[in-house]
Amino acid sequence: MGPLSGVKVVELAGIGPGPFCAMLLADLGAEVVRVDRTEQVDLGIDRGRKYSVLNRSRRSVSIDLKNPDGVETVLKLVEQADALIEGFRPGVTERLGLGPEECLERNPRLVYGRMTGWGQEGPMAHAAGHDINYIALTGALHAIGGADKPSPPLNLVGDFGGGGIYLAFGLCAALLEARTSGKGQVVDAAMTEGAASLMGSIYGMHASGHWSDKREDNVLDGGSYYYGVYETSDGKFVSIGSIEGKFHDELLELTGFEDAPTTARNEQDSWTEKKARLADIIRSKTRDEWDAVMLGSDVCYAPVLDLLEAPEHPHNVARGSFVEIEGVIQPAPAPRFSRTPGEVQMPPPAPGQHTDEVLTSWGFSSEDVKKLRDVGAIG
Repeated sequence: MGPLSGVKVVELAGIGPGPFCAMLLADLGAEVVRVDRTEQVDLGIDRGRKYSVLNRSRRSVSIDLKNPDGVETVLKLVEQADALIEGFRPGVTERLGLGPEECLERNPRLVYGRMTGWGQEGPMAHAAGHDINYIALTGALHAIGGADKPSPPLNLVGDFGGGGIYLAFGLCAALLEARTSGKGQVVDAAMTEGAASLMGSIYGMHASGHWSDKREDNVLDGGSYYYGVYETSDGKFVSIGSIEGKFHDELLELTGFEDAPTTARNEQDSWTEKKARLADIIRSKTRDEWDAVMLGSDVCYAPVLDLLEAPEHPHNVARGSFVEIEGVIQPAPAPRFSRTPGEVQMPPPAPGQHTDEVLTSWGFSSEDVKKLRDVGAIG
């Protein structure tokens, strides 16, 4: 059932990085119970249940967090949990009566995971924001995009890379520590700090003088001719990343790119001209023709696949990198484990789909459940 089998987590439903963190834990075997609202709330794009991939692998209960009996219900779940995930603005769970103090009083071993954009304190802590805003504050957004302006890298850097993954890592670290100390703690995961952490190597290069503040002016941002994306004759694209000398040698050999000695590859004043020449060469063949020449070589090459092509690529098929759940193609659980592999536990649930089932399995009697429903504490 995965390396986290036996770990019990309560997730206060939100959007973006919180559900992503919960999905990662659940895919790896944790029993995650998603606490959904009893009323309809605008959470952005309504994808439909089975398309809400981030909600997969866990059961859902519907609880009214404004109802005192609903709050008490969550606290009773917390008493049995190893961890809790919440992604509200600072102070919201405290006002609900579900803050760290109340939860740790009920369960001193609880790891209380908090996911925000700006962090729990600071001048901007209570401001609204999204991924693009959080990575803007860290220097990450400035460094990404074309020379004319920054470009949003989807919401991968803030929400998921700097947010959900860091929260999952923090929860796992705190759970390990709790096994030794017997004490829980609060994990404050801020997307600004996660995104800044992801930029560690770039900040190091900038400090050493090997990274400029101009976009498309550096080795990894499309400035160099040997690390970038090129269009092929059929209007598709390929990626090339021939940074090291031996890989650059292979690039020259397989493309026939002449007068571009590897020893001179970092002479930046020649990058623009060499980029134009390499673009002409790549544009002389189709993407499939370049696959035949360079795929699997030491050029550091791969075709740029769209969202329909990627799951069908032979390498991804061989690895089982994508799975199909209820007709929806989606990424498989990651990373992989040799002895305790993770798996998608179940499709995304409808809000409240498992309310009775979860409460009963977590120790509530059928009479308790009926009373909670009678007073409107659960949906």
